[in-house]
Amino acid sequence: MRLVIVSNRLPFTVSVKEGALGFNVSSGGLTTGLWSYLRRGGATPGEQPDFLWLGWPGATVAPEHEEAVKAYAEKEFKALPLFLPEDRMDRFYHGFCNKTLWPLFHYFPDLTRYEEEYWEEYKQVNRVFAEAVVKALRPDDLLWVHDYQLMLVPGLVRERFPDMPIGFFLHIPFPSYEVFRLLPRVWRVKIIEGLLGSSLVGFHTHDYTRDFLTSVLRTVGYEHQLGSLTLKDRVVTVDTFPMGIDFERFARAAASPETEARVAELQAKCVGQKVIFFVDRLDYTKGLINRLRGYDEFLKRNPQWHGKVVFIVSVAPSRTAVESYQAMKQELEQAVGRIVGAYGNVNWTPLVYQYRNLGFEEIVALYRLCDVALITPLRDGMNLVAKEFVASRPDQTGVLILSEMAGAAKEMGEALIINPVHSGDFAQALEQALAMPEEEQVRRNWLLQERLRRYDVVRWAEDFVQALVSTQKTEAARRARVLSGKAQATLIQEYRSSTRRALLLDYDGTLVPFMEDSKLARPDQELLELLIALAAGARNEVMIVSGRSRRDLEEWFGTFPVSLVAEHGVWLRPRGGDWRMLKEITTEWKERVRPILQLYVDRLPGAWLEEKEFSLAWHYRRADLEEAARRARELLDDLAGFTRNIDVQVLEGNKVLEVRNTGVSKGSAATEWLGGLGADFILAIGDDWTDEDLFRALPPPAYSVRVGLANTAARYYLSNHTAVRRVLRELSQVQSEKGADLAASDALSRDRRQPVKAQGS
Repeated sequence: MRLVIVSNRLPFTVSVKEGALGFNVSSGGLTTGLWSYLRRGGATPGEQPDFLWLGWPGATVAPEHEEAVKAYAEKEFKALPLFLPEDRMDRFYHGFCNKTLWPLFHYFPDLTRYEEEYWEEYKQVNRVFAEAVVKALRPDDLLWVHDYQLMLVPGLVRERFPDMPIGFFLHIPFPSYEVFRLLPRVWRVKIIEGLLGSSLVGFHTHDYTRDFLTSVLRTVGYEHQLGSLTLKDRVVTVDTFPMGIDFERFARAAASPETEARVAELQAKCVGQKVIFFVDRLDYTKGLINRLRGYDEFLKRNPQWHGKVVFIVSVAPSRTAVESYQAMKQELEQAVGRIVGAYGNVNWTPLVYQYRNLGFEEIVALYRLCDVALITPLRDGMNLVAKEFVASRPDQTGVLILSEMAGAAKEMGEALIINPVHSGDFAQALEQALAMPEEEQVRRNWLLQERLRRYDVVRWAEDFVQALVSTQKTEAARRARVLSGKAQATLIQEYRSSTRRALLLDYDGTLVPFMEDSKLARPDQELLELLIALAAGARNEVMIVSGRSRRDLEEWFGTFPVSLVAEHGVWLRPRGGDWRMLKEITTEWKERVRPILQLYVDRLPGAWLEEKEFSLAWHYRRADLEEAARRARELLDDLAGFTRNIDVQVLEGNKVLEVRNTGVSKGSAATEWLGGLGADFILAIGDDWTDEDLFRALPPPAYSVRVGLANTAARYYLSNHTAVRRVLRELSQVQSEKGADLAASDALSRDRRQPVKAQGS
């Protein structure tokens, strides 16, 4: 099994200077983390996983250099470079990715731009990536797509590989629905649908997972059960996987003689001073100005620390061609100048500022040197710098001050957690950190190191890959129960050879799709003709088993030679007969239950109450999905207590709660109807929990089919009403193979032209 990784950037960057190719190893957290996992061979020592890494090499490559880049990528990284013009990648990456998704997902809606041109480029580049992936995939591959630049790729690949195990991991925050919904509706629907092309979707924290599931519910209407989303034909698992670091790499580097020598050299320049340090990329999400303001507030409140502390600020250049980033750099440098001018003197410089990329060895030495690491982004998906600092402390001293807005804060509670917006929090945390006893520092860092060592980047990646494999085991079991291929051929053969057939068909969600207004779900001409053909078979008995009222079923199918069951089994009308109740029941309970249901209708805009003869149904399909789910749970709790001593039961259907008498079910109605038929072929199809009673009541040889995925007593699955009609159409064609019952079909067609005659009870 090969792991195919897809990311916007490869683990190396190509450059061309004076016609010569140059290659540099990428420094981003995603690429370095994944490469550590692949290089170390996964969780099993010595086992080299088979993998392919597909992505952009970081620059435009002239056609004459493409083969050389491919050769380098294959040899050094087992990678496949995707060549795209730099201007196109610029519109894609600096356009929709970093002017729309990046600010919005980091809660900076005022900086977000909604340009149709950017969106179109994003779609096109995602399609180019997807096409490259499709060409590279083998049937037994695992596909793992990464990050916000490629959120449409899983759905695009799923179109071509419906059974492919596809994983997606988002390395930035997923925002709350109230922020996500700021995207135009078409865009956000496409993004959610793209992500739901995955088998497994992963996030750094539970908060992001929760916000994604809420956005799925409110955007495309899928509710989750313990993180599992049941789509029409698949189950998508959504889970939390906090990314780790290559802990041992940092620990070894921090304890090396070279680092010891470098730290000693730096300490000689900071004699008698406590060192505060941060390293970060120039970006508005990092809160760099806020850190300087916090340090300013600390110096203002604590004159006793003047001359005894130094703040080393290291900022890595980022998006240097973007005007807003140039302005940010200028503002940052002005703040540095103000602090140095306000507090510094000839003997003391309170702040040391450097604007450049630091090498790995330099960063580790500064992690070792500092007494306090100030890692306080305004919003960050994870922030691996905080973990790198802790891993780089062999003596377990030092204090980590960490923003509560960073994903890492969820698993690094031993750090000093602050709000990165308020200068007072910075000042107070710095006071506490600089005064913290060494034994307390060791206690906190020991706990952090143990946790980070256990759950490192290899463990993170291995957990995700194993979870992806597990989804396929579940999917394989589900596919084995889909009514298709061999199973469908067997069903058709048994149908063909049988002498007496019984077809029991639910209506809503089975023969027709669900409608926002259930009154609109009338049978279409195609369905009517299909039922005519089935009912015309001399060996066939057809029954529509529905929760609908007698009135609806009588209006739609009263002239058809089919049997009808209304209100989930209260009423039965045999073919050619009259309606009769299957159990003597009363409706006295309605007067007590109706006010409760009406109260929840009033509380939930879009909900409505349907009154049938022997049941009450609270519909919420037209209501706000998230609010409706909450109100439905509340109503269930209220009804459970209120109906405990009443002879009624509460049924959960598709966006409906129905209260009815106990002892009445589709199963009991089917048992009575089947009793006198002597059928040697039985097929029952339904889509919700009321049909489970029907499935359980059938004899073992019967074919039972659940529409949509769910835990079910049915033997088989079909994805939707369209698949149901396709199977029924094939059965109807079996009847006409020998020209059977054509006269009966003609007679039935004539019957349909007669006026509908209401039947009594």
